[in-house]
Amino acid sequence: MPVEKSVEKSVEKSVPAKRTAAKKTAARKTADGSPKPPAAKAKKTAAAKTKQSAPAKQSAPAKQSAPAKQSAATKQSAPAKQSAATKQSAPAKQSAATKQSAPAKKTSGGARAESHAAMVRRARKINRELAEVYPYAHPELDFENPFQLLVATVLSAQTTDLRVNQTTPALFAKYPTPEDLAAAVPEELEETIRPTGFFRAKARSLLGLSAALRDNFGGEVPGSLDDLVTLPGVGRKTAFVVLGNAFGVPGITVDTHFGRLVRRWKWTDQEDPVKVEAAVAEIFPKSDWTMLSHRVIFHGRRICHARKPACGACPIAPLCPAYGEGETDPEKAKKLLKYEKGGMPGQRLKPPPDYPGTPAPPLAGR
Repeated sequence: MPVEKSVEKSVEKSVPAKRTAAKKTAARKTADGSPKPPAAKAKKTAAAKTKQSAPAKQSAPAKQSAPAKQSAATKQSAPAKQSAATKQSAPAKQSAATKQSAPAKKTSGGARAESHAAMVRRARKINRELAEVYPYAHPELDFENPFQLLVATVLSAQTTDLRVNQTTPALFAKYPTPEDLAAAVPEELEETIRPTGFFRAKARSLLGLSAALRDNFGGEVPGSLDDLVTLPGVGRKTAFVVLGNAFGVPGITVDTHFGRLVRRWKWTDQEDPVKVEAAVAEIFPKSDWTMLSHRVIFHGRRICHARKPACGACPIAPLCPAYGEGETDPEKAKKLLKYEKGGMPGQRLKPPPDYPGTPAPPLAGR
């Protein structure tokens, strides 16, 4: 079949609107008796037919019945258009893919990561809620003066405040002042404080700090952090307990309960008590530090336990990112509550007047 007729048929299929003009042109060119094209040209013509019919957006040239040179031009222009289309569409697809992939501020679980500002707002709301739950929060060590509070706090390491409160009445009856305690016989002192555990190490600390108070501070407990931490057995936690509750100096007490809860609430992921203290101090104003410590420790002892938190009875459950780690059934959770929240005695033998629970009983046999 002559080249002109092949082109004629292709044009008839792709451009119906110019069918009559194409037929007339083909008829005139057939009349001159042109011979059949070589095989190679026939293949090119077939390829041209395919490329002209496939893309929907390729417009037919004004004169597609022209010689083979125009077909070649068509071949060159078609890929160029496809390439341009590819370049234009590719960025759009990549952009869409980027948007569909995980957003920048999402955690591995799919929840949107909390901003620092949002965490601070949540932390302060937890503090306000705890203030309503525990308006009677207080230091849970029995004491009547700074010296008694200092001694009781040293004894509270690795034991409960309840056991310390059951032990100190006999201790303070024997050794009411730093001078008396500094002069105590070590073996007798050890036997007196034995119920608190680690009694030998604690006896050495009590003898050392009492001697330091007698010799360096005129028998009085100093009211500054720098002075308190120079005493044997006194660290930052003990110092802040004394400063906050005996002198009214704000401080954050990072005990095991406090550190555990602030990590559970995502206020910080620090493990070191000093770093925990610094992180929490940035969240709250200084005036809140002492009472915040009491409220968090109260909550950790009564509801938000280490092994099995009473999530179903927790008043701040909607604000807690760790909700569900413990018992969520309200009735079962109530059975996990301790001290006054569970209808049981508290830790102090002499609690404050506004304490709603029952005083703790004395140590049996004493």
